[in-house]
Amino acid sequence: MNRYNAVALVALAVDLFWWWLAERLNRGRGWVWLARIFIASQVALFLVEFTGRSLHAGAERNLPSAVSAFDLLWFWLGPVLTLAVLVASGVAWAGWHLGRRNAAGGRAGLPPPPASAGGRSRREFLGLAAAALPPVFTLSLTGIAFAQMEHFRVRRLVLALPGLPRDLDGATIAQVSDLHVGEFTSERTLRAVVREVNALRADLVVHSGDLINAELSDLPGALDLARAMPGRFGSCLIEGNHDLFENGAEFARQARASGIPFLRNEAVTLRVRGQPVQFLGIRWSEAEGTAARDAGLARSVRTVLALREPDAYPILLAHHPHAFDPAAAAGLPLTLSGHTHGGQLMLSDHSGVGPLLFRYWSGLYARGSSQLVVSNGVGNWFPLRVQAPAEVVHLTLRRA
Repeated sequence: MNRYNAVALVALAVDLFWWWLAERLNRGRGWVWLARIFIASQVALFLVEFTGRSLHAGAERNLPSAVSAFDLLWFWLGPVLTLAVLVASGVAWAGWHLGRRNAAGGRAGLPPPPASAGGRSRREFLGLAAAALPPVFTLSLTGIAFAQMEHFRVRRLVLALPGLPRDLDGATIAQVSDLHVGEFTSERTLRAVVREVNALRADLVVHSGDLINAELSDLPGALDLARAMPGRFGSCLIEGNHDLFENGAEFARQARASGIPFLRNEAVTLRVRGQPVQFLGIRWSEAEGTAARDAGLARSVRTVLALREPDAYPILLAHHPHAFDPAAAAGLPLTLSGHTHGGQLMLSDHSGVGPLLFRYWSGLYARGSSQLVVSNGVGNWFPLRVQAPAEVVHLTLRRA
């Protein structure tokens, strides 16, 4: 069972849990229909999404983006809400039980207090909360997601690189990663990205994977966008995992026909101010599991190392940032990656989803004389970002 299917089963269990809870706490109350309608619609939307993604049938693309976002936010974050509610309920119950026991001890020998409507009122409140919390939670997050979805920043980094040739001192690179042309990256955002990248007038433009979100029908337009962002001395692109969802071979065929150098365990040399710069681009490792994927990345790094030109300055392009480990071990001075979306949902710079899943998730990392830049990406596969803003990265190379 892959990770997506496992999460799908958890999401279905959460739906059933909320339905059961709402029914149990709201016997005879009209607002239980709020929960019934929400959960039934979520199950139906989930089946459309899951069937489309599993069969690559594209059925989910018939949904409006707001509806799809509504479904995905509950699908991924509903289990988090459920866990929080269960923990809070357990703490509240323990406190209530301890308070009753202490009160009973203090009333020893006294008659019990008169019955009140407090228990019924508390149950009504809990019943309303069980019915209303999931839709209010999901609608609120959907509104927040759409409010932020069209915003991105330009992140400017100056890299001090030992061994950088004198002619490359001050050279600039615009890194466009995780564009995710598809349902959650709007036409207006895409046009703004093109304008912003072109305004940077970078010497080189690199696309570090996930040009499309999933559907090959989006690829011609995505390649047009990439061609509309030429570097002064050239550009190139590599593949990401989303690029391969529907048909990796067809993605590669169209990418190669685009006129932009497409690197799949391959290399291209571009001349910047007369100095050769060699981009070594590796393929996505489709192995399941962190260890197997890292091993696949290491094999790809070894493959492109055999292509190195001794007079060219090498830069590794790898969608997954864990390729930095074998790259640094081999002495490659600079690696550019994406994939992580900056951790997507972060509590702070160092806590959140990013460090749970990746060794490197956002910004600049160094090991010895080697450096890694991980872009947060400028597009969206998931509608919500927290403390992980979308970005285009602008790099200035300096001699250390």
